[in-house]
Order: sequence, then structure tokens, then C-alpha cells
Amino acid sequence: MSVTTPSAAETADATGIDGRAAWRAADTATGNGVLTGLRVLDLSRVLAGPYTAQMLADQGAEVVKVEGPGGDETRGWGPPFVDEGASSAYYASLNHSKDNIALDLRTDEGRVILGQLIAGADVVIENFKAGTMARWGFDFDTVLSKRHPRLIYCRITGFGVDGPMGGLPGYDAVLQSFGGLMSVNGYPDGNPLRVGVPIVDIVTANLAVNGILLALLDRERSGRGQLVDMALLDAVISLLHPHAANWIVGGEVPRRTGDFHPTVVPYQVFRAADGDFFVSAANSRQFLALTTTLGVPELADDPRFRSNGDRHAHREELVAILGERIACWSRADLALRLERAGVPASPVNTVDEALQSAQTRHRGLFLETEDYRGVGVPIALSRSPHRTPRPAVPHGADTTAVLTAMGYSAERIADLRAAGIFGNP
Repeated sequence: MSVTTPSAAETADATGIDGRAAWRAADTATGNGVLTGLRVLDLSRVLAGPYTAQMLADQGAEVVKVEGPGGDETRGWGPPFVDEGASSAYYASLNHSKDNIALDLRTDEGRVILGQLIAGADVVIENFKAGTMARWGFDFDTVLSKRHPRLIYCRITGFGVDGPMGGLPGYDAVLQSFGGLMSVNGYPDGNPLRVGVPIVDIVTANLAVNGILLALLDRERSGRGQLVDMALLDAVISLLHPHAANWIVGGEVPRRTGDFHPTVVPYQVFRAADGDFFVSAANSRQFLALTTTLGVPELADDPRFRSNGDRHAHREELVAILGERIACWSRADLALRLERAGVPASPVNTVDEALQSAQTRHRGLFLETEDYRGVGVPIALSRSPHRTPRPAVPHGADTTAVLTAMGYSAERIADLRAAGIFGNP
């Protein structure tokens, strides 16, 4: 999609600052990504919002992240730390390829600059406590949508801003618990478990990117922006497949099954000779191939195991037989044999094993270059390369450069700095 630039008259601030000029020139290098020229103002912190903006940056968008004087709190979420302790690995993995300015939005001067940045943005992303932007004079419905009719405004909250729980803060683990996800994760005789990654935040970010791209497509047709209203609750409810569908149709409340699949058998972790190994035989052809590889092809004709329904009814018996056989194999040998037989299976890799696998590197998902060492970009387009990631920068690293591009003099910037608008003078 193309990015249409409004006129200077549409974005000129009352102070005389031209909003579209309030950013450094966009990087239009060949191969930068399909979103080259799109300007994104990232007012968010922690995970869902920053990850949303980073995914847009990966595809070429010019992203300016605004942090308060104390910085995004995830800079301190370590160890480990990078940049000689300036910020954490956690922060760095969510904020690469962005410019960064420090701005105290509690001050009048800070909010003037914010207004100028918004005037120059195509997309604004924020996850402040509900009502914060309105209190500062930047409510989308009554102010920004009228002042900047082409603006796309992505708001990320925990539960939404209205309804019985509207405005309540949202945290990944709280939403895993409230949204039912934790209730189906873990073993039947154990406690409910949090999924080992912040899955609700991550899915919210991916849905937010989808929403922003849909709004951009609509803007090309209608000429108008709109609100992209994202809530962590929406994301976690969308994750409940197949448990939600099973309850809706069958009426039985889903329960924890550990590493077992609630309906497919076998679909779980077994213990191989040298570690954990996952096997899926989701249909009878795969089950025959699995049992043949393990040297017990007769199981495929056993009346207890002929169909998935039969295997489900006799799960414990089947798992005991397969487990005894799998325990005799090394993970690497069994993976190779089952791959050749067409049975989905894999060693249960640790994070370092997964990142350093040949296929992960081949896909460009773990990069080690002179300038960047980290996870790559997980979206690949056949004709449009994405931006090569550049490391997250220190807090406020681009403040002077951005303000200079906005037309602020060196003297004015020095005065603002002395007044603490960017943090401690």
C-alpha cells in the first residue's frame, strides 16, 4: 500500500512547527521494507505496544519511541544487561530499529512537543492507563480524529476502556489467568501454569499490527484514519482453540492435560534415551508409520488403536507401549527416522539449541553480525525485503536530532534540557 502524505497546512502546529517536518527524513534505502515512508509514534512501554511498533519498523516504518524521564521500566528488567548496563536484554529485544527521544509528558512543554510529533505521524501507538491521553488534551474521538483526520491511533489496554472492567490495568499473567488460558495449561494433578512466554502480550501485538495494516488499507480507500482498539482480553480469548469450541459444542469444561493433546493421540512428549522427544501421529497413516519405525507395526491393527477415537479411549495403554520403545532411541536418530517416515516429531530443544539450529539460521531468524546479534524478522515477503535490524539505542539518544529536525534551535533545546523536559538536567 502507498503512504499518502498530508499537506503542510494539514499538519502545521499552532507554534509554527510543521508536523510532517517534525521527524528526521525517513530512511528510503532500497530494500528497507514495504512500510518505508510510514511514520509511527511509539508512546508505549513494556511489551505489547513496543513489539507492535518494532514489527512495523522491521518492515521499513520510521518509528520514534518516546520515553519518559525515567525510561521504559523494562530497561531495568535484567540481568542480563546490554550497553554496559544501560538497559536489559528484555528491552533490547522489543525496541530495535527505532529512534528514541526522552520527553516528560507531565509538563506543558513536553505536551507541546508531543502534539507536534502526533501531527507528523501516520500511526500512534499507546498503552497508557485509560484516560491519560484525554487528560493531556489528546483524546482521539474528540480531538485527534478531528485535528488529524488521517491519523491511525492504536490503543492497547488490558480489558478495554468501558464495560464492567473497563480501564483496569492488564498484565500478561493476569490475562492468562482471567481469560482461561492458565486453566488448560499444566498437568491434571498440578497447579495451573503460566505459559512460559508472555503469549498474551505477543499475540496482542500481532493482532495490533493486523489492525493497523487494515486501517491503512481502509485509509487508502476512504482517506480517513480510525481507532484500532486492542485489549489483552481480546487476544487471550482468541487463543482458546480448541478448548472454547469444545466447550461450546460439548458443554464439558476443558481441563489440563499436560503435554497431551485433549483429542489427538499420540500427541505428546516422550522420554528418549538422551532427553525429551515430542511425537505427533494425528492420523492413522502417521500412526502406522510411527509404529512401523518403532518396530511394532501390529499396533496399527490392534482394535484398541485403529482410529484416533480408539487410541483416545486407550491412551494410557498406548502411551506405555510407545514410551518403552521410544526410550531405546537417541533423539537425533529417532528424529531422522520419523522425518523420513513422514511422522511429525522433534527433540524438545532448549532455547539455545533452537536459536542455533541450521534451519533457524537458514531462515534468518537468528542473526549474528558486526552490528546486531539477536532474533531476526519473522515475516518474509518474496518481492519486498525487510529492514535489517539495528540495535535498540540508549534512552533519549535521538532527542537532539529529532528536535533539530522539528526546527528547534540549539539554544531552545538547551533551555528545554535545563528545565528537565528530557529528564534530569
